[in-house]
Order: sequence, then C-alpha cells, then structure tokens
Amino acid sequence: MITAGADRWALFVDDWFMPVTMAFGSFVAGSTSQGGGAIAFPVMTLGFDIDPRGARDFSMMIQSIGMTSATMAILWRRIPIEKTALLVAGLAGAVGIVFGLEVVQFWFESTPTKVFFVSLWLAFGVALWTINRVKGSIKRESLADRNLGTLICLVLAGFVGGTVSGLLGSGLDIFVFAALVLGFRVCETVATPTSVILMASNSVVGFLWRLSGGGGEAIAPEIWNYWWVCIPVVAIGAPLGARFISNRGHLFVVRLLLVVIVAQFLGAVLIISFDGPLIALAMATFGLGVALFLLCWRWGRHYA
Repeated sequence: MITAGADRWALFVDDWFMPVTMAFGSFVAGSTSQGGGAIAFPVMTLGFDIDPRGARDFSMMIQSIGMTSATMAILWRRIPIEKTALLVAGLAGAVGIVFGLEVVQFWFESTPTKVFFVSLWLAFGVALWTINRVKGSIKRESLADRNLGTLICLVLAGFVGGTVSGLLGSGLDIFVFAALVLGFRVCETVATPTSVILMASNSVVGFLWRLSGGGGEAIAPEIWNYWWVCIPVVAIGAPLGARFISNRGHLFVVRLLLVVIVAQFLGAVLIISFDGPLIALAMATFGLGVALFLLCWRWGRHYA
C-alpha cells in the first residue's frame, strides 16, 4: 500500500523517473486527446521494463488525479465540449473498461501488449495526418444531429475505447476523439476537452474497480509508490495543459498529437526485439487500425 508519513518523501530518490515522465505526460493529457497514460505506459513498459498490467493500473490511477484536475479547469474556463458524447460514450466506456479488466486483459501477454499499444496509436496518427491534408474539411462545434445512428456510433466508440482502456490504461479518449473528429467532423478544439473529461471519468471507474478487487491481482506496492510521487506533478500539469490548448487552433493540436505518437512508436522499435509474430501483430494492428479510422472518415463524408 501507500507508504506513510515522512517515508513517502524518500520515494522521490528511487522513483524520480516517474515524476519526470508525468511532468510531460500530464501536460499532454490536459492539452491533447491522449491521456497521461499514453505517455506513462510506453515509458514504463519500454523504458523501465515494468509489467504492462502494472503500467495500466498506474495510468488509470494517475489519470484519476491529473485528468480530473484538467476537467475542473475545462469546466471552470467554460471551454466548449460535446455534452451528448460525454454522456453516451461515457456510460458505454464504463461498461467497456470493466469488460477489458475482467476479460480482454487476460488474452494478451506482456510484449504483445506493448506492440499493440504503439501500433494502434500509430494507425490513428497516420489517419489523422492523412485526413488533415484534405483541404476544405468541414469542422463543427457540436454534433449535427442526435439521431439513433449517432447514438449507436457513440456507444460503439465508447465501449471499444473503454475495453482498450481496460487493457492499456487509456483508449476511450482516442476512440471517441476519432469518432468525433473523423466521423462527425467536430473540431479538434472541441473534441479534445471532451475526450479529456471522458478519460478522467473512465479512469476513475477503472481505478475504483481495481480497488474493489476486480481485474485480477491487487495493485502492486511499487505502483502505489509511483502514484504517490506523481500526484503533485499531475495535479498541476494537466490543468496547465488544458489552459494552454484552449487558445490554440486545431492544426496545432494535430501536430502535437503526431509528435507524441511517432515518438512512442520509434521508442518501441528501438527497445523491443521484434520477431516474426510481433511484426505480424504490429502490421495487423496498424493495418486494421488505419482501415478503421479511414472508414470512420469516409462514413463522416456521408454524415457531413
């Protein structure tokens, strides 16, 4: 469990790399559609060889603090958000993350989980880059309509994203962001704070589920230590990120996302020893991911 009293300060000596990581991760979490776990997970699993399930737990735990702080900043500053997506995808995501924790996480071993993570995020980055090269794309401040088809799409994005969150610690944010931006043509500057709030709520659900004894073995003691030393950092960094991005255009948001995504993938290529099955998994995940995101974009052309 969490160490007590003055002993907690000693944790900064041994676990200094986590506050340093989350200083950047929390800022990214508040300013883009990627949660802080999208930075913490690859650093922990690729850079420090921490078990993916422990990194997943840490991601949910720290996002419960950082992204909730960013949510308060978003609401306080009255930054535009898409409320229908929050409600519908949020509820579906809560179901999805429990499904991911109780079922899907046991389908993957350690190294394949890392490869799946970076390949899926790279697929989204390629799709986003390709689409933003299209001139004259329609950008909306909110959903054009809220019919049954729209609600079904939000439920699917929420459930799939929540399931991925149960495996990787984040996922709901990027799937709903993709649905809003690629499918429904909602501007990135609205979709980003919406995804931040969604990932905050999803992280709280996942954290509480793990605390209740769900999702396998109890949270490891060292994960609690990492969480403790990072709390002061993310409580400040995430709101600063939300404030920073509120006055930026959608192309700035896209470029920042792409830099983070490419850095994650290159780190994996340098650290992981790819054999045949891992290469196949990376190619399959990347190919299917790009196809899924571009299909969402093509459907959005009809929606527009």
